[in-house]
Amino acid sequence: MTSKSTSDFQLSGAYRLFAAFFAIAVLTGCKPNFSNLGPCAVCFGPPTQVSLEGTLSGLVGSRLQLQNNGAGGVQLNGAASNGTAVVFTSAPFNAAYNLTVQIQPTNPSQTCIVTNGMGTAGTSDVTNIAVTCTTNPPRFAYVVNRGSNSVSAYSVDAATGTLAAIAGSPFSAGNLPLAIEVDQTGHFAYVVNRMDSTVSAFTIDRSSGSLAEINGSPFATGSQPTSVAIDPSSTFVYVTNSGDNTVSAYSIAPASGALTAVAGSPFATGTSPAAVTVNPLGFNVYVANQSDGTVSVFALDNGALTPSNGSPFAAGIGPSALSNDPSGQYLYIADSTANALWGLASGAEIEGSPFVTGITPSSVAVDPVNNFVYVANLGSNDISAFAFGAGGSLTVIGGSPFVAGTQPASVAVDPTGMFAYVANAGSDTVSVYAIDATAGELSPIGGSPFVTGTSPAAIAISD
Repeated sequence: MTSKSTSDFQLSGAYRLFAAFFAIAVLTGCKPNFSNLGPCAVCFGPPTQVSLEGTLSGLVGSRLQLQNNGAGGVQLNGAASNGTAVVFTSAPFNAAYNLTVQIQPTNPSQTCIVTNGMGTAGTSDVTNIAVTCTTNPPRFAYVVNRGSNSVSAYSVDAATGTLAAIAGSPFSAGNLPLAIEVDQTGHFAYVVNRMDSTVSAFTIDRSSGSLAEINGSPFATGSQPTSVAIDPSSTFVYVTNSGDNTVSAYSIAPASGALTAVAGSPFATGTSPAAVTVNPLGFNVYVANQSDGTVSVFALDNGALTPSNGSPFAAGIGPSALSNDPSGQYLYIADSTANALWGLASGAEIEGSPFVTGITPSSVAVDPVNNFVYVANLGSNDISAFAFGAGGSLTVIGGSPFVAGTQPASVAVDPTGMFAYVANAGSDTVSVYAIDATAGELSPIGGSPFVTGTSPAAIAISD
């Protein structure tokens, strides 16, 4: 894999401008109003606002944003944002403030609460605010069965990882369903059907986990769709089409989950796109092009995709799956032809990349909490496990690879980082493993594996 310009992974121009204004404000002592940076950007006189700051704890997801009286503040991403004296936003001198959560974190889905968020500001910074975040536990698991054209649905015991079939499961899908994705709110699920060239859309009953097909579903895709991804704001859906070398983009109707094609869709990719993922911060969309050994990188703008300069980029021989870490800094790409895992960080190859996997790696998942990476190896019936450290470099976990069922096709990690789930296409089962939070080792839980439909191809976990 060749190195690429770091400009393909940088923040958008708007965020760079925001950062510049914020730096000026800090250096000049001006307390910015984040909903209106203009006056502050040229403020060199006495300050007129105070910071609303305090302690942030428990954050592991991305895109947490708080608001004061409806005006948004700084976006906070990942565990590195935790600490004391964290600035959330600002308030005018001698004005009432009411700090609340505007956007809850995603990847993984979390719930954050604000303590001491209301009061009247004086002329000094408010420093006693506390924001505490907890990860939403897994509630449901969904497996697409390509051999029986269905979706198996399970409730998840958050303490043990055990799966129990939901009433009405399995639910009908289209012909040869290959991939599934659940939106960050846990309200909608989307399944790509390769033979029909469609995507089936379902609402999720938040009490029972049962699926009901959305009015108008299935929705047309390009030829022979292979993968599906949803942006972190649960606003857009992306589907790779291996038959016509494109990625289709759709907007999600917030109330119904129905899909509408984005203007300009579909967008050209490399040859035989096999997988798609969206950066956790919502800046980029990545597509693995299996037949020409490349990854297409797109900038995301209101759902539409614009190829990054130089895209597509070399990515081994046969990239078939990819995944970002929760911070969005590292992209891992499974190469099913070379039996390897490639890594990118800030536009360059991660030190040591590519990393050796088992035979025919088909899926990759990043633990959202404990800094582990797991790869399902379809040809060797096992799971390769890595720990990542500085710069996203990977080291093999002791005991790896771990035995799976026959032809493991998909791997997913629950939002809490406690369990890994593997769909075994050759044995019609899901294997469930407890993750050692310190070492990353996998241990089968009691009752595993659990029965699925015929030839399970992919699995998704929902809170």
